[in-house]
Amino acid sequence: MLEAALYLIPVTLGDTPHDRVLPSYNREVTAGIRHFIVENVRSARRFLKRCDPATDIDSLTFYTLDRHTLPEAVAGYLAPLADGLPVGVISEAGCPAVADPGADVVAIAQRKGYKVVPLVGPSSILLSLMASGFNGQSFAFHGYLPIEGGERAKTLKRLEQRIYNEGETQIFIETPYRNDKMVEDCLRYCRPQTRLCIALGITTGEESIRTLSLAEWAKRKPALPKTPCIFLLYK
Repeated sequence: MLEAALYLIPVTLGDTPHDRVLPSYNREVTAGIRHFIVENVRSARRFLKRCDPATDIDSLTFYTLDRHTLPEAVAGYLAPLADGLPVGVISEAGCPAVADPGADVVAIAQRKGYKVVPLVGPSSILLSLMASGFNGQSFAFHGYLPIEGGERAKTLKRLEQRIYNEGETQIFIETPYRNDKMVEDCLRYCRPQTRLCIALGITTGEESIRTLSLAEWAKRKPALPKTPCIFLLYK
């Protein structure tokens, strides 16, 4: 029987087979949990069924955690821990609590003194950094950049300044249907010698990770599919 703890359960990126990116131990853990805090109930149920087809999904309890969830509701989701029961946190993709609403529930668990157990799994942020050839000792992840043109231009110039002043890799994401626009904006507002890594569909059959200077990208503008993508900038 699992000890009472908040287990952070990574999810595959896309439809990657579980055994390629998730340890078998993760399946043992999920099999011992009956209460799950999830971003999307439907996808969480599907993920757990893929972990173990024999799972009785209808016997599990799911609590929804998204940007609409009130803080007081989040605290209530941890009630099973007080009763000595384990609770799992499942994101939509990748690692819970990293660029993910799960961070809020982890913060509450830490304040209340509950044990938090992060499980091993794929993080598109770290995997893209590993493959980029950029500085892996000093880096910053910014999530989504501003959409408005003027604010985006200022932000990209500020991030680029940090690259050259501090030697810090800058990492960010974009809504998949705006991938091409992000590349265009990097080309428009950043220096030609600045390098851009485009990490697309990490761990999936569509995976493509390429680093070039912006001057080189300008010569071969990519037509990116509407697939989750990580963008990294460095000198």
